[in-house]
Amino acid sequence: MTHPVFEALLPVVLLIALGYCVGRKGWVGAAATKDLSNLVFLVLAPALLFRTMSGVRVQDIDFRPVLVYFGAMWLVFGAVLWRLGLTRRAAVLGLAATFSNTLMIGVPLVGLAYGQQGLVTLFALVSLHAFVMLTMVTVVLEFAVLAEQQRAAGGSAAAALHWPARLRKLALTVARAGRASLLHPVPLPILCGLLFAQTGLQLPGVIDRPLQLLGAAFGPVALLLVGISLAGTALGGHWRVALGLMLMKNLLHPLVLALLGLALGFAGVPFAVMVLAASLPIGANVYLYAMRYRVAEEEVTAAIAMSTMLGVATVALVMALVPYLP
Repeated sequence: MTHPVFEALLPVVLLIALGYCVGRKGWVGAAATKDLSNLVFLVLAPALLFRTMSGVRVQDIDFRPVLVYFGAMWLVFGAVLWRLGLTRRAAVLGLAATFSNTLMIGVPLVGLAYGQQGLVTLFALVSLHAFVMLTMVTVVLEFAVLAEQQRAAGGSAAAALHWPARLRKLALTVARAGRASLLHPVPLPILCGLLFAQTGLQLPGVIDRPLQLLGAAFGPVALLLVGISLAGTALGGHWRVALGLMLMKNLLHPLVLALLGLALGFAGVPFAVMVLAASLPIGANVYLYAMRYRVAEEEVTAAIAMSTMLGVATVALVMALVPYLP
């Protein structure tokens, strides 16, 4: 009989591999890849997220495992800052060590491994994932920028006079980051679906059926897109940093989460989904922050590629060990 881990992971691996071949062959160019990404994030993902959550009551969702997830994330992120100091590079690398690809890889994998129950738990995490983590990292990055500017000014009295203006800029930046995270095409349809579910109404068939078809297309197309993106990514000379970040993201993060959850007495499918989510490869949003703050761009690119390529083995390891949790 086929092992459950193999059954869940093999379709994911095959579709990513197929996408990689498509990318290497040049059948989908750079411009088409961008358009395909827009299709996935702006059409297919919202359809799947809204439809799944449109029949879920808030009182039926257990958010406690999600809180444990964020607790583990903050521990790992804090360890990176403690090791490297309060700098832009440390904050971006800390984000790389904790920010999972919960959508493009997580949704298809959790759906295959745990079905509808697992997806509802994952979507509860996804609804807060970007808002909590990216807002937090924006705060840390802006403080790091302020600290670097202060050090560059030599801690002079004149530089200290600019702190009120800098703090106002920090508050505006954080507010914009929080607003953008909430209005992002990932959490927004989740929240809209939950709000609709609380009305007790049912989606009409003429609307539900197209949403179902669009949602069913999300997993295959997203995984193909992951493979196509990998085909155009090179590790360069940053493989040591990439390897370290891969080990922290793919193995240390789920280990910290598992230990923290077990210490707090968590068990069952929601906890297993959180451990699996923590083991997922690094998400693409990390690269956007590296570009925005102009730091560690090549290192992050290499880390995302290595984390995704070796994620087949590390995720399989985590999935094989998860059944031994309570």
